[in-house]
Amino acid sequence: MSDQDSPPIVEIPEAALRDIFEHARAEFPNECCGYLIGSGSDLEVRRCKNRQDQLHALDPEAHPRTAANAYNIGGRELLDLVRSFEGERPATVIYHSHPRVGAYFSAEDERAALAAGYPVAYLVIDAQEGEIREALLFRRGADGGEAAYGVVARFPGAAI
Repeated sequence: MSDQDSPPIVEIPEAALRDIFEHARAEFPNECCGYLIGSGSDLEVRRCKNRQDQLHALDPEAHPRTAANAYNIGGRELLDLVRSFEGERPATVIYHSHPRVGAYFSAEDERAALAAGYPVAYLVIDAQEGEIREALLFRRGADGGEAAYGVVARFPGAAI
């Protein structure tokens, strides 16, 4: 991926972070998911429904993970996300929470991000029992190491 194909470093305003953190708390102990569209004063949080439990119920062999440890954006929400890349307000960040296990870009997260190939950064929220500990923003090629995605920003959590 060349620098011009890399997603831009995104500034996430405090109000948007709070909305994302509240989404993570509302879905706890399951993973939440969604994306940010636009940028600057035009930035908007788009909360999505995590369809992972539906997929697991339909075919547990093909989808062994549940919403407790995986997320899936689908249907109209996925269509809107993909269509945003053709418009004036493209998605800039896809986010999801990691309940009880910390904010890190898992091997599964990396595999899915590489397969999708979206020009976005990824925000992972550390959701614990009574708080959001932190959130980390990952970007492809950020650390130049073996991992395809590296940390480009760290956001403090909140007692939500």
